[in-house]
Amino acid sequence: AINIENLSRGYLPQVNINAQASYQSDVTRISIPLPSVKVDPLSKDQYKIAADISQLIYDGGLIKQQQELQRLNAKTEAQKTEVELYKIRERISQVYLGILLMDEQLRQTALVKADIASGIKKVEAQVNNGVAFRSNLHLLKAEQLKNDQRIIELNASRKSLTDVLGILIQQPLHEKTMLQKPGAAMTAESTVSRPEISLFDKQTSLLQQQKKLIASRNLPKASAFVQGGYGRPGLNMLKIAFEPFAIGGLRLNWNLGNLYTAKNEKKLVELNSRNIALQKETFLLNNSTQVSQQLAEIDKLEQLIKTDKEIIALRSSVKQAANAQLENGVITANDYLREVNAEDQARELMTLHELQLIQANINLKLLKGE
Repeated sequence: AINIENLSRGYLPQVNINAQASYQSDVTRISIPLPSVKVDPLSKDQYKIAADISQLIYDGGLIKQQQELQRLNAKTEAQKTEVELYKIRERISQVYLGILLMDEQLRQTALVKADIASGIKKVEAQVNNGVAFRSNLHLLKAEQLKNDQRIIELNASRKSLTDVLGILIQQPLHEKTMLQKPGAAMTAESTVSRPEISLFDKQTSLLQQQKKLIASRNLPKASAFVQGGYGRPGLNMLKIAFEPFAIGGLRLNWNLGNLYTAKNEKKLVELNSRNIALQKETFLLNNSTQVSQQLAEIDKLEQLIKTDKEIIALRSSVKQAANAQLENGVITANDYLREVNAEDQARELMTLHELQLIQANINLKLLKGE
């Protein structure tokens, strides 16, 4: 905006003030004798101070093209910022899903804790009745403490990720802030609206404007001018006294030297335009391959989640049977813990696959610029 305002000042009258004092070795003399006329010779010391006011009339559209170039350049720079900011979205999504993973693991740990507590209650009754060894009870209690340690670790990791997320979004977040799980549904749109595409287009427009500027720079410039001053001699060279003077008129200026390089300058603009077009084509090609990879990843994860649910159902059934067997003293506490941990691992794996599916869908949207 400042550059555009400065360029617009080119339409205002331009004022130059010049002052000069000189001494010359000889002056113009009139050696022809004239009757009854005496012409005094000019002084060898001469003085002049003058103000020159020039008003632009026609500049071939140069200022206008320069202003448009500044506008396009500002849009291009702003779009570069958008591209850099867009990269932060991926970082934010990773941190966000990391917090959701901690939440899911905390919920799963709570379920394991409840299962172990149920086993402790049953084994305590058996120990009190003298039908089970106290070592079985100690094994379950040790596993419960280990589970409590895992809760401490998960809460610490969640707090760390929440602090990072707060920094990224410039908003303070409490460590207990609950986050909503994004939907895993993906769009069927195949168009790409990434900010990089807009940046390539703006860079192309900027280069096209440079071509217009080259053409305007090679056109003639016309202006009106007024010059007024005071000096010795004035406009009448035969007077040796100080006197004011004024000149007004039109001025035409055409610098033909720019024509020498105009052709090559336009060639450079064309080469840069082709380079940007190739960059855009390469970006779209890479983006297309990444979209295909994400679609394949989504399909794989959906199939894994389907089998995860079947595995969890089977593991849950085995754990319930083990719970009953533990109560009847058929299996040891170690056997029961093995089945509890097996179900826990199956649930954690499904949770991981679900969050990976969400991440894949988010990546797909980021790739498409949605």
